[in-house]
Amino acid sequence: MTTARVISVSSDGSHRFSKPTRESITLVAGLGVEGDAHFGATVQHLSRVRRDPTQPNLRQVHLIHRELFDEVTADLAPGQLGENVTTDGLDLLGLPRGTRLHLGDEAVIELTGLRNPCVQIDRFEPGLLKQVVGTDADGATVRKAGVMAVVVTGGVVRPGDPIEVRLPAEPFSALAPV
Repeated sequence: MTTARVISVSSDGSHRFSKPTRESITLVAGLGVEGDAHFGATVQHLSRVRRDPTQPNLRQVHLIHRELFDEVTADLAPGQLGENVTTDGLDLLGLPRGTRLHLGDEAVIELTGLRNPCVQIDRFEPGLLKQVVGTDADGATVRKAGVMAVVVTGGVVRPGDPIEVRLPAEPFSALAPV
């Protein structure tokens, strides 16, 4: 059995598509990744701020499973799709809303939903949007560009940190775009 772990962490104080990798990131409860452009209790994503800047920030931490890099034709590296945490050995997309992930010794985040990628992903790599958003056999939209979370308990997160999964009480609710 594979042990889930963090393989990379990234942050950027400016609103850019990709984020540089770091030796560590600090998560702050209720706010997100310290020093990141999406840090805050209310929504920080620029298009969402324009719509309603008072919305709660359900996108404080963006996670992508490293396994996605194997599924797409683009040559991707951690942080290039804007994620803060790149994981390995964990089916992020299959987890229910409300799942808590314990990252390393202290940090705890709670999954709020799926990332809903936009046209910027095609500006980064033409054709990538079709590879990370598609449809299943029943015609339902499938989003594979990662999950979003809020910080429950702060702490430092580093590459190599183990990830412990704590599922919410049943009945489970599937992740939906946030």
